Amino acid sequence: MSVLEEPLKTSVGDRTAKAMAEHLDLHTVGDLLHHYPRRYAERGELTRLADLETDEYVTVVAQVEKAAMLGTGRGRRLEVVITDGSGRLTLVFFGRGAYHPQKELLPGRRALFAGKVTVFNRKRQLAHPDYKPLSGKDGTGADAEADEWAGKLLPLYPACRQLASWQLQQAVDTVLDGLEATGWEGVADPLPAALRTERGLVPLREALLKVHRPKTKADLWAARDRLKWDEAFVLQVALARRRHADGQLPAVPRVAPAEGLLADFDARLPFTLTEGQQRVSADIFADLATDHPMHRLLQGEVGSGKTLVALRAMLAVVDAGGQAAMLAPTEVLAQQHHRSITEMMGELAEAGLLGGAEHGTKVELLTGSSGAAARRKALLDLATGEAGIVVGTHALIEDKVQFHDLGLVVVDEQHRFGVEQRDALRAKGNRGDDKRTPHLLVMTATPIPRTVAMTVFGDLETSVLDQLPAGRSPIASHVVPAADKPHFLSRAWERVREEAEGGHQAYVVCPRIGDSAEEAEPTGGKSGKSSKGAKGGKGAKEAPSPEDEAERRPPLAVLDVAAQLSAAPGAPLAGLKVEVLHGRMQPDAKDDVMRRFAAGEVDVLVATTVIEVGVNVPNATVMVIMDADRFGVSQLHQLRGRVGRGAAAGLCLLVTEMPEGTPARTRLDAVAATQDGFRLSRIDLEQRREGDVLGQAQSGARSSLRMLTVIDDEDVIAEARDAAAAIVAEDPELTAYPELRGALASLLDEEREQFLDKG
Repeated sequence: MSVLEEPLKTSVGDRTAKAMAEHLDLHTVGDLLHHYPRRYAERGELTRLADLETDEYVTVVAQVEKAAMLGTGRGRRLEVVITDGSGRLTLVFFGRGAYHPQKELLPGRRALFAGKVTVFNRKRQLAHPDYKPLSGKDGTGADAEADEWAGKLLPLYPACRQLASWQLQQAVDTVLDGLEATGWEGVADPLPAALRTERGLVPLREALLKVHRPKTKADLWAARDRLKWDEAFVLQVALARRRHADGQLPAVPRVAPAEGLLADFDARLPFTLTEGQQRVSADIFADLATDHPMHRLLQGEVGSGKTLVALRAMLAVVDAGGQAAMLAPTEVLAQQHHRSITEMMGELAEAGLLGGAEHGTKVELLTGSSGAAARRKALLDLATGEAGIVVGTHALIEDKVQFHDLGLVVVDEQHRFGVEQRDALRAKGNRGDDKRTPHLLVMTATPIPRTVAMTVFGDLETSVLDQLPAGRSPIASHVVPAADKPHFLSRAWERVREEAEGGHQAYVVCPRIGDSAEEAEPTGGKSGKSSKGAKGGKGAKEAPSPEDEAERRPPLAVLDVAAQLSAAPGAPLAGLKVEVLHGRMQPDAKDDVMRRFAAGEVDVLVATTVIEVGVNVPNATVMVIMDADRFGVSQLHQLRGRVGRGAAAGLCLLVTEMPEGTPARTRLDAVAATQDGFRLSRIDLEQRREGDVLGQAQSGARSSLRMLTVIDDEDVIAEARDAAAAIVAEDPELTAYPELRGALASLLDEEREQFLDKG
């Protein structure tokens, strides 16, 4: 076992090791050494207290400005004011806990302070913080410790309440001293020596020493360059080996004949494919023709025609004797896809029926709410091969669903599914002893952070549709500051009425349903003040600020807003036909509302994000998103794509109560400023980070990348990908690289290995 894999308790003791494991997820010597300082303070440089945030555990470097013992008896307390030149912070010590600080924290004394930032009497403070003096005990001159730190960079670590930054530094020093004493015996360098020399990178042990004990900024940059390369390269080797293994899997080549279903479909299209659609289709058809499974990501702007490209791929597979399944995240979207596919295909989707085309096939719909008779028919047609195409939800994954010859799986809006769900559907292509893997096409309109990360890392073959079909109209987007300018919200409802009276339709989107089941168990809303509602009225007087008001009250709800817009006296949309749509409605009711909205019988649809993807109503020209700050960047872009799908221009109004300058408002301004989904995905990635690139934390909550950032280090990633591909092509099993193989084994625990296998 490598020294880096040894449990921490062997180096820092049971108590400290337990705290590190429970609160910082650090378990081994390697985990601790790769827990890098988040920043460095220079000797003589004072940390900015002005940047501290409430409820954050912090470590600061500051100087005592004044100290005073206040109160009497049990109410005695020591108040110490520290400064860094940018601001001040109060430290409070009570009772006996004030005895030592009173003697040590004298004016002029400089120290490290750690604790949780709270607010009392409108002033920020640290109550009973841990501290470590950085100057002589008498408050004058510099002692040996200060001399040691003179001219050095002082590392400040990501810490927690149980372990302050300097305690982590002491633990790191203990480990490093032990490794130095043994000459770093048992610590292998995963980077091949030739590659390290070619890139001008320092050895691993030198990088670890310099990142934790930098003498100069040059030391720090050298360490970071090396450690970034380690992360990029080892990950790229893992992905390159996976690509190599995928290339060895068997798949049935699917080549469409010159005359058949696909040719007949293309002949009936009333428009010409865009250059992008033709190019991407050619890439997909080339993949389908190979004897190993396609694994392609199709990224396309909202409305760029991804569904048409996917349908042509499915028809090619059916032409070649196979079947295709499209997995959609919601019943509304599955029904919409089924309806649009059958409409585009016409008689080609009516195989076996009177009037059906010669080269036709059956297109089935399978969801959790499919009736018993429809379900039996769909299952039979899939098992016998009568149905060449099936569109469905998670119901497609059930054991009872069997295919005659599943050749292609299309996953729409891939971020709405787990890897296991996609894998379960692909497994249905393995019939008996025939272990052939279906081809896979994954579609997304705006990549979520993890997808962007994996795309940059090159794990997927990627196609991009960035050209809108002819006839699509631009969408104007504006932020409506309901709290600052209530009349803007009134004008928004006037615009909705104008569009409706002009023969068009509108969406109003809310974060919440507002029914009794949801109220009993909130779905993301925050308890507190009541909503301002659709009219933009005043909030509760006791709210300290509009930002606090918007944060603390529950999100606006579909049922409440719909009633305020149309049913209340003097309602903004009184007289218009307003309907609601949300996920708790019965499937038949949802389908009925969508059919009537698509037919123009409903003026305004007040809905949750159930309309987020796939819903296509060209006559809808305006969308009002209430509490827009409650949605993510990608989700807002998806929602916005539901308008402007016809000849008339689209309008999207982002309603928020968040004031200017807040992160939420900045995010909305970015969405309003561009329709470029790929630019927005980068903004999303910068805000949320990339998630665990090799794990299931797709939200970005944690990252397996400690030094590398996908957005800033794309060049490093690309270069590491080329180097990894060359090594794996020459030596797939890494026989000549035992150190690299060991690093790979450490990176890929069993869970991540399975995830990568399935992904």
